[in-house]
Amino acid sequence: MTEIVLMSDARVAAVPLQECGEPLTDVRRSPALLVDERKQDPAGAFAHVRQGVLDRLLDAQGHLPPGIRLLFVEGYRPPSLQRRYFDAYATDLRAVHPEWSAAQIRSAASRYVSPPEIAPHSAGAAVDVTLADADGHELDMGTRMNATPEESAGACYTGAGNISREAASRRELLGAVLTAAGLVNYPTEWWHWSYGDRYWALQTGAGVACFGAAELG
Repeated sequence: MTEIVLMSDARVAAVPLQECGEPLTDVRRSPALLVDERKQDPAGAFAHVRQGVLDRLLDAQGHLPPGIRLLFVEGYRPPSLQRRYFDAYATDLRAVHPEWSAAQIRSAASRYVSPPEIAPHSAGAAVDVTLADADGHELDMGTRMNATPEESAGACYTGAGNISREAASRRELLGAVLTAAGLVNYPTEWWHWSYGDRYWALQTGAGVACFGAAELG
């Protein structure tokens, strides 16, 4: 089985960053991309990504078969929100596993929420994305988006074997077009894909990341 490198792995944090300064852009300005509003926030931060990420999403959209569309759910996440998500999930894990060390809690939490200091979402480099039909109805991908490893019995892992053949086929399709467009998947979350961040750089051998933590202007 291929090793899963978690976001908490020291190798991810060790990747050097050379911020390129590419701006965050609102994906809702691109009519070709279907945007879900379940993560809508007052500032519209959820709908922003770096331009290079949007370009690759549009490229991936163009390679999907007729009647299938990408459904964009969340992109940029302010660092303060990322910290709240991470701390809340770590607290939940600590309550269930009081015997775990701080390192174990951090590692387990990073299966579902990236440590704030290296989070791809806070760099505008990551997207949570799924598939929809021509009418915009979300397709079954085996679990709901953002299902935890605990609630899904591990079915949230991209290569999980405890999902239907149809859902597995859809995950393969999503992965094929996004990988071809230059994004990388976080293997514990079938919906999470990124470009330009430290995790992407490590997984592709790029050497350096070009997108670091950003603030929405």
